[in-house]
Amino acid sequence: MAASFALAGVASAQEVYIPLISKGFQHQFWQAVKSGAEQAGKDYKVKISFEGPESEAMVDKQIDMLSAALAKKPAAIGFAALDSQAALPLLKKAQAAKIPVIAFDSGVAGDIPVTTASTDNKAAASLAADKMAELIGKAGEVAVVAHDQTSRTGVDRRDGFVDRIKSTYPNIKVVSVQYGGGDHLKSTEIAKSILQAYPNLKGIFGTNEGSAIGVANGVREMKRKVVIVGYDSGKQQKDAIRDGLIAGSITQNPVGIGYKTVEAAVKALKGEKLPKVIDTGFYWYDKTNLNDPKIAAVLYD
Repeated sequence: MAASFALAGVASAQEVYIPLISKGFQHQFWQAVKSGAEQAGKDYKVKISFEGPESEAMVDKQIDMLSAALAKKPAAIGFAALDSQAALPLLKKAQAAKIPVIAFDSGVAGDIPVTTASTDNKAAASLAADKMAELIGKAGEVAVVAHDQTSRTGVDRRDGFVDRIKSTYPNIKVVSVQYGGGDHLKSTEIAKSILQAYPNLKGIFGTNEGSAIGVANGVREMKRKVVIVGYDSGKQQKDAIRDGLIAGSITQNPVGIGYKTVEAAVKALKGEKLPKVIDTGFYWYDKTNLNDPKIAAVLYD
């Protein structure tokens, strides 16, 4: 059945093939995005493929994948840019060939994508700030260990947190914002140096999985009582929440990101008008709701 569908697709309905090129592949987050995309492919009866480089540092490899996908003359394409600028020439080619580009997870600069399916990272980090404020009694010093200051997600999560604290909590001061590249070892060292510099620190926000784990390890090694708020999911972060080391985290909805990307591609092919951004949602989780089915569905190891 599948084979004849694919063959018929080649002959009569070229519009059925939609490749998704992601920022990575091995991380559980991307596997969850992939499962959402596959589910939408089944629901909308389109053929999808999903791939990404082994690591999120491999910009050239991702560009090669994008080039190969476009060479197959797909109906539409989903793309999560590692480097918007590097991808621009190929994306312009797609636009000229009238192949709708759906950006997902991390936005693509410019007006080429017909829509972007992603987490509203600013709003999500604002929620992290509210939770942090609540947990420290709305007063004291806090710090941020961010994953980078170059990607859209890094910038939006940092700003979402810092801006909310500044605008809403006059008795909380953000005393330090540092960058650990999302690497848990580097983030551990950064967390330890912040803890040494600020003996009265009340809380630290880690902006992605590696940052949050690094902060947790640093706090544990320094034997300090500090409220840690994280972002993303993964086994280590969930275990640290169960153990009470991390107070709670924001999780994205990776399955929803994958699903909405394919759904948006199908709608674009039908000529439907799409919003500039499709907000795929986010949730706060802590030990009280970690096993709630709705939350468990958006967590990943």
